[in-house]
This record gives sequence, C-alpha cells and structure tokens, in this order.
Amino acid sequence: CSRAKDVTMPAKLPVNFFSTRSPVIDLFRGQLDYADQLRQDSEIVLYFFYAPWCGQSIAARGEIEHVASRLSDQVLFVAVNCWWNQGKCRKQKHFFYFPVIHLYHQSFGPIEYKGPMSAVYIEKFVRRVMTPLLYISSRSKLLDFLSNYEPGVVGFFEFNASPQPPGYLTFFTSALHSLKKDYLGTIRFGVVTDKRVAEEISLVHSGSVYLHRHANTSLIYPKDIMNFTAENICKWALENREMLIRWLRPHGGKSLLLNNELKKGPALLIFIPYNPLAEIHPLLDEITKVALEYHKCNKSQAAEACLQHVGDSDSPAFDSSVTDAHLKFSETFPIAKYPCCNTVVLPQWHSISRTHNVCELCVNQTLGVKPNKVHVPHCNFLEIEAALDSFYLQEHTFFQVISNTIECSNFLSFYSPFSYYTACCRTVNRHFLSFISSEKTIFQTPKVAFSSHGKKDSTQFSIPHIEDRNCFIPDLNISSMNITGLSCRTNKTLNLYLLDSNLFWIYAERLGASRSTHLKEFAAIVDLKEEVHYVLDQNQSLVGPTLENFIKNFSVLYSPLKRHLVDDPSVHFQEEHVVTEVTTSTFQQTVFLSAKNVLLLYYAQWCGFCASLNHIFIQLARLLPPDSFTVARIDVTRNDLPWEFMTDRLPTILFFPHQRKEQSVKFPEDVSVNLPNLLKFILHHSSLSSSEPCTKECLHKESVLQQGHISHLEREIQKLRSEITALHQAHDQLEAQLSEARREEQRLQQQKHILEKQHKTLQLHSEQLQATYDQKNQELLEMAEKLQELADASENLLKENALLRILVASRGGKLQSKDEIEEPLQSEQPLSEDNDISLSTATAALEEKRIDNIDTIETEHSSGNRTE
Repeated sequence: CSRAKDVTMPAKLPVNFFSTRSPVIDLFRGQLDYADQLRQDSEIVLYFFYAPWCGQSIAARGEIEHVASRLSDQVLFVAVNCWWNQGKCRKQKHFFYFPVIHLYHQSFGPIEYKGPMSAVYIEKFVRRVMTPLLYISSRSKLLDFLSNYEPGVVGFFEFNASPQPPGYLTFFTSALHSLKKDYLGTIRFGVVTDKRVAEEISLVHSGSVYLHRHANTSLIYPKDIMNFTAENICKWALENREMLIRWLRPHGGKSLLLNNELKKGPALLIFIPYNPLAEIHPLLDEITKVALEYHKCNKSQAAEACLQHVGDSDSPAFDSSVTDAHLKFSETFPIAKYPCCNTVVLPQWHSISRTHNVCELCVNQTLGVKPNKVHVPHCNFLEIEAALDSFYLQEHTFFQVISNTIECSNFLSFYSPFSYYTACCRTVNRHFLSFISSEKTIFQTPKVAFSSHGKKDSTQFSIPHIEDRNCFIPDLNISSMNITGLSCRTNKTLNLYLLDSNLFWIYAERLGASRSTHLKEFAAIVDLKEEVHYVLDQNQSLVGPTLENFIKNFSVLYSPLKRHLVDDPSVHFQEEHVVTEVTTSTFQQTVFLSAKNVLLLYYAQWCGFCASLNHIFIQLARLLPPDSFTVARIDVTRNDLPWEFMTDRLPTILFFPHQRKEQSVKFPEDVSVNLPNLLKFILHHSSLSSSEPCTKECLHKESVLQQGHISHLEREIQKLRSEITALHQAHDQLEAQLSEARREEQRLQQQKHILEKQHKTLQLHSEQLQATYDQKNQELLEMAEKLQELADASENLLKENALLRILVASRGGKLQSKDEIEEPLQSEQPLSEDNDISLSTATAALEEKRIDNIDTIETEHSSGNRTE
C-alpha cells in the first residue's frame, strides 16, 4: 500500500493583540502597507513590531499601552503583527528578535529603540525624538545645559530669516542621527538664538556648533575642514565627546557589553534607583559632582562654575555675584596658573633604612618673557620626561642621609627658554609626622634651605603624586587627600559607570549586595586585570563624601580596601559531617588558623570526577583522628579564593601541615586518587621534622595511628584478594561463554554456506522459469494473431450466409409465383424441375461449406483453449 501523506494543520487566523479600547492601533494581520499610509499623516510615529507568542512582546504590551495613554495626543502608536505568514510585514521584514520598536520623525527614520522595555525609558526616548533640540534662551539655562554629565552640543542660529536660518535643519537632523546611532542618547543637543548668550561660548557667527567638554578643551565644529552635513556633525560629536560617567544597560541576552567595558581598566559600578522622567536627580547630581572633581585635572574657572552649579541646585546660576571671568567660557581651558608636578623617590641610603628622599618635580614657566597664549594640553608628557632626565642627572645634589629642611632647585628646559623645572626635596621617615600633617603643608615649612644653585622657589601650588606620597608616607591620613584631578595623578584610574538598580539589581547581588536591603543603592570597584573587586559598605549612605573616600582608598598604592570574596550562601554547617565544607568566609579560620593538619579538596558541582571522590574522602575522614586532621572541601564555582590558592584544574587536593600552613603541598596529578595513596601522601608530609621533639605520648599516638593504618591496609588487601577471586571466577565464566559463542559462530557459518547454495539453486531455477515464460509469451502472441485471422474469416462467412438467405428467400418467392402461374404449362415442367434441382444443389453446396467453416472455427477455438 502507498505511504500515507503528511497532514499539516493550517495556522489559525490572528486575533487582536491589543485591546480594542487601547490607544494603540493594532494591525494584527501584518498590514504594513496600511501602516505606511498612517505614517504619512503623523509627525511622530512609533511602530511596535511583535510576535503574538513571544513572552517579551507580551510583557512589553502593557508598557507600550501606558506610554500611549500619555502621549497618544502627540504620537501615533501602531502595533504590527510581524509573525503571521500571510501578512506583508512577515514577507518584507526579517527580524532576529521581538519586540522591535521603530520611531519616525516625519520623513526621518527608522530610529530603533534598543533600551529597556520599561514605560519610563520608552517615554523618555520618545520625548527625545519629539524634541531633539533643547532651546537655550538665557545664560542660566546655558550653564544648566553645560553642567550636565552628558556631553552637550550647542548650535547658534539667528532666526532673522524665513522660515529657518541656513544650516538649522542640518543641525536638527544631526540630533536625530545621534539618537539613531546611540539609543542611550548620551549627547544632548541645544540651540541658542541670542547672540549675547552665544558669545559666552565663543560662538559669533550664525551656524556655528560648539561641543562642550568638562575635563578637556571644548571644540568648535571645523567648517573649513569638514562639510556641514548632519552625518559629519553627528560623527564629529560622537568621536570627540567626553564620557565622565557612562550608563550601562545590558539587554538581558548574551552580550559582551560588561566584558568590553571592564577590559578597559578598573571600573567603579554605581547602582542607583533612576527614574528618567523625574525633573531632578539629587543623587545623580552628587555623583556627577564627584566625577567632575575626579576628572578635573586643571583648575579652570568655568569648570569650577559648573561644579558649583551642580553642587548647589537651589542657588540661581550666573548670579550677579559671579564675575565676568566666570562667565567667559572662551577661557575654559587656558594654560593653567598651576604647574604640572610629579613625585619621585631617591634610593635609600642603606638597604635596612626606612629613610627616603621624596622630591616633587614641577614644570614651571618663567615670570619674565612669556609667549602668547596658545591652547595646548596641560602637563605635556615630553616636558615631564625631560624634567625627569634633568633631575636624575643632578640627583646627587639632594641626596642626604637625614635632613629636616626642604631643598629646592631650578633646571632650565632643554626645549624651551621660557620654561624651567623645579625640584623640592625633603627626607621622610615613619617618625617624621610633622612632614605629613596635611596636604597643604607638605612642602610648606618656615624653614626652607637653598640648594647649591642658590635659587629659591615657591611651591605653594605643588600637588604631590598620591600613590608615591602614600607609599612612602604610610601614616598619611587618606581622608585629607583631595580628589580633585585624582584621575590624572594616579596610575589606578577608574572608569565610572551607572546602572539602574530598578532593572539590574541582580548584577549588584552577584557583586556582593545584600538581597534584603530596601534601599537599592550599591557601589563596587571591579579590577578585571587584578581579578579583584571591592564593595562599598552598604551600611554607609551612598553620598558624595563616601564615594570620594572609596575612590581615594582604591587610588593609593597599598590600598586599605579589603578584597571582597563571593561566598556560598546555601551552605549550612552541621557538626556531624565528617567532611567540612569550606566557604570564603571560613577559609581563613578552617585552613590557616586551625591547629590541625588540613587536607582540602577543590571541586565543582559540574565536575563528575570530583563527585566520584566523595566516598574516598568520607572514608579518609573517618580513618584519620579528628583532633589532629581535618578533611575539607570547597566549591570553587561558588566561592572566591585568594589568588595564591587559585587553581585551573579540578579536582585539586592540597595538604596544609600543622604549624607550616605556608608550606602547602599539592597532591601529584600523575598519581591515582585512592585511599592508600592519600594516606601515604598525608603521612609523608605530616611526618616532617618539627621544631619540638616528639614525646612518649606523641610516639604512642604515632604508633596507634600507624597500627590503625596497617590494620586498615590489611582489610583493604583482604578485600582486594576477594575481588581478585571473584574476577577469576568471572573470567572462567567468560571463557565458557566465549567457547559457546565460537561454536555458535561455526554453526552459523555452516548454515550460511547451505543458504548460499540454496540461493544459487533458486537463482538458476528462476532463470529457467524466466526463459519458459518468455517462450510461452511468444506462442501466445502467435496464437492471438491466428485467432484474429479466424475472427475476420468468420465475419466474412456470416456476411455471405446472410446474402445467401436473402437470395434463397427471393428465389423461393419467385418459384412459388411461377408455379401458380405456369401450372397449366405442362410443357415447361421438365425445365422447371431441372432448375429446382440445380438450385437445391447449389443451396446444399453452400450450406455444406458454411458448416465446414464453423467446424474449423470450433476446432481452432478448442485448440486455443487447450494451449492456454
């Protein structure tokens, strides 16, 4: 029988995904052409492409409805089913995930939204698309715009032409391009129409664009180098923007976002509850102030004004008390008054001495002839390198055993006649506390000596390097440090990141945040290169001073921060367990501070071979005396370990001898892990010579232990012998089964040969039958041809018979009429009789011939039937 055909059930017709009372237009049949028609009549349109079965689409449905209920009078919300196979959306769009949100601003788009599927974030992004440019009408609004942590781009356009000034639409489109390339919207675009306000940021000509940066020189769009197009403006702003704080918003899927950011260097991750639609963010403003201070490597007046504005939100910006110098943003980054300084340390005068000569090396400009002001980066690396070279050539000038004075000297620059290098040195030791009383008086004492050069220099603006200062002055109070410009004065610069704790609190819990806390505020420093991270105490409020101390404690060379280790919260200790489960919090107490010999197993839940060792360790723990030995294990996937005890292979076994925990020994990897080998390993490394002689009691315990080991080994040997006997018996049974299998194989081979012979015989018989069949088939064909000929002859005879009957009937009629008419004519009687005789004779002859033909046909038919 033929195979049954596959039955496919047709897809059900789609139904409404949104409620009929929803402000969202639901095109549940994927009418993409109708959606395009609707877009022609609206200025702002949001497309929500969904799949009815998608859980994320179902979860985002309520969020979209909430946003639509608030903005439906300004934005058209259209939902399109992009999964139904008969719809145009499915045929024209090919999405790799659902839901997908696209926004259109008139003819510009699509602008894809890739942020969190939360109503507040979606509404914030829609409002950004609705008003991509912020109108700046006064100086106070300008300062408020520039003091934000996000980069700001300001365009100046004089609206004295109709309808728009030249370049305005291009600048407007560039703001939309930035939203299209960066969905987080980290660049804020503003427009100034007042010429007096524009002059505050050195914008004179209409159509100029200004990029504000806090820690670096602000830039003006170079029209003479780059064409004034929307794409170029957006690209220029994205390439030159300054990111003091960056928001991280993982999308929840597999991504390298965190890995790529953490590879850039140490990162400070700050989790705060954030509402994008809130008008004020006090905690964010406080964090912004800390970030600006941390990255402020110069002391520009404009940056200080921004900091003051961020720190004091109640006071009106650009108050009348603020001088004109504070208002001139054109002077944002001039050459600073303060020199660029670094700290160097001379070698110790003796190898066992704790005395150092600490020198502060600064790059100054002469007070005489000065070149014109040029905007160059401060703290040029080449100048610092040249100053160090000059200093090390003359370091013998400052080398003294102990000196209570500060010695200063000047060196001329090799590169510029207008610059010189200043070095002020002083001897420092642990007991010289007066030298480190405060940061402002480190290099300021009434007693200043002159060097051999005979020049005195004022170092009132000197800022020593925090790392070196704290390294060689360990008693320095860290809280007295100033965080201003700390990112430029330390080699442990932090990248600052913000995460919304309302969405990503699970990351904070993985870093060590408490799950029971109600206030979701948390901060942690992650150093991927050093494989450490530090957690800010959650008992402290997340405010500016707390963050500053946290950053300063990390920035010093020998950080006082305690490394945070992830513990396993699911482990509950029970005293009846013979194998101790060690966690991060109990590692120090169980292993290092214990007065016992410790055998520690590193394992993981996914390690199958580790699980196979459990019974061995249980037997070992029961065998060893509990007052002298501890058998423990630790799950390395749920617990962090100090770097010196990390391992890249599982399982790993370490033995920590009593009173020599620093001499831990690793179990050899090429030796089988079993009970006798573990006992030999422990006895070998626990019987090392100690500083105390063994007493009689010790010898007795040792003998008891050895006797116990011997008895245990004897029992193990007896078990092994019984196992060997069982193996011999199993071997004999297996041999018998193998011999039986061989005999069966021989029998099967004989049957195979017989079957092959039968197969050949049957094949020969089949060939003979085929030949006979072909012969009979040929005979049947010939017989069919003969039958066809007989059938044709029979048909002809039947026709002739019919004609004879007609002829006989007509002849009989004529004869009868003649008899009736010619009865009197006696003379003609003989002739009539002769005719009758001849006619009857002819008729009889024809009848005989017909009978012979019929007999012949019957004979042929009978012979044909017999052949068949």
